[in-house]
Amino acid sequence: MTLRLYLDEDSMDQDLVRALRARGVDVVTALDAGMIERPDDDHLRRAIAEDRVLYSFNVGDFYRLHTHFLLEGKQHTGMILAPQQQFSVGEQLRRLLRLMANRSPEEMRNRVEFLGSWK
Repeated sequence: MTLRLYLDEDSMDQDLVRALRARGVDVVTALDAGMIERPDDDHLRRAIAEDRVLYSFNVGDFYRLHTHFLLEGKQHTGMILAPQQQFSVGEQLRRLLRLMANRSPEEMRNRVEFLGSWK
C-alpha cells in the first residue's frame, strides 16, 4: 500500500497538487477538505481520520504536535515537514515521490520525516 497525503494550507501549492495527482498520488488538500483557517491539531486529526500522512511547511508547530501526541500515548499517521520556500515545486515533487517509494503507511505511523533528508 502506498502513502496517501493530506496537504495543509501552507503546503497546498496547486502546481504541486496537480503534479502529484498526475503521477497517481492520492492527495487531499485543506481546501478540498473545507479546512481553511483551522488550527493545526484539526489538520492533523483530519489526516488521521482519513489515514493520510500530513505534509506541511509549518515545521515547528507540527513537530510540537508530534511530540505532544507521543507523550500522551496518541497515535498519528505520520508527518512530512519542510521549511517554507526551501524547495521548488519540482524539488518537492521529486523528494516526496522518493520518500513515498521508500516508506509504507505502516513505517510512517508516529513518524516525522523531513523533506530535506530525501535528496
